[in-house]
Amino acid sequence: MKAAIYDHPGPPDVLRYADVPDPVCPSDGVLIRIEAAAIEGGDLINRASTPPPHPAFVVGYAAAGEIIAVGENVKNRHVGQKVTSFDLAGSHAELRAVTASRTWPVPEGLDMPEAAALPIAFGTAHHCLFARGGLKRGETVLIQAGAGGIGLAAIQLAHLAGATVLATVSGIERAERLVELGLDHAIDHRSADVVDTVMRLTEGRGVDLVVDPVGATLQDSLAALRPEGCLVFVGNAGGSQLSIDLWPALQANQSLFGVFMGTQLEKPDVYLTVSRILQLAATGDLKVIVDRTFPLATAAEAHAYAESNSILGRVVIVPAGQ
Repeated sequence: MKAAIYDHPGPPDVLRYADVPDPVCPSDGVLIRIEAAAIEGGDLINRASTPPPHPAFVVGYAAAGEIIAVGENVKNRHVGQKVTSFDLAGSHAELRAVTASRTWPVPEGLDMPEAAALPIAFGTAHHCLFARGGLKRGETVLIQAGAGGIGLAAIQLAHLAGATVLATVSGIERAERLVELGLDHAIDHRSADVVDTVMRLTEGRGVDLVVDPVGATLQDSLAALRPEGCLVFVGNAGGSQLSIDLWPALQANQSLFGVFMGTQLEKPDVYLTVSRILQLAATGDLKVIVDRTFPLATAAEAHAYAESNSILGRVVIVPAGQ
């Protein structure tokens, strides 16, 4: 099969489009002919900074496609079924072998690029908002990096839950699209002081919850939080050292939760949540925003584009588009 591979970490041009052996369907898994693969933040971080476990490594967390083989121990999947999937590698390719418990059937009405982009972004956002953040109707949440994949999902889910939604953006021109998704207040972090703006909007109280996928913004996130509020940090898109002064959080009785979804998506409650969100997306109640698609052969270009920080939505690789 064709795949986007790399031998050592580095900039996007370390990715090569090459022939590699087809993966073998595991006894507890399925073999998928990939129709769309979403580029996730972890894909970019791994390619840039993590030495691969072996040469010609196929990067990529998320992919959707058609099952072409089923392992002997799998009873709830069948050949010809459309599924979306996650794993810690292997999505930037024409074929993917993955454990069946890491797949979800794609409901009618949902396009494959959207199906590929949904589980990690929306599953993560829901886990941060509700399982960890305990967000309730009538509360106020601040979402750092509102135009990112997790941000776009979190805005919609928090709005549906009846919360007041604040989000930071890089350029107020993005705010109009986010307002359509349920955002109440956009804060352009390039031209406004985020903490001062939050305090003005909340009449000095601070927000009940902050969801922070950036990392570099954690100190501001804590400062924008009310006493006894909750900060959920997920990932480190900013690439900085996660070093903050926790003394103010202690004095304010604030709660901090870290989230790494690679160990959570197979848990029964999280798995069922993603299944429900897939249905909501299929009926149009939630929007999965795909900013741009690239052929698999141009995966290096796709990674460079995704790293440009100029996108509103996911970047998707389409093997059939080469």
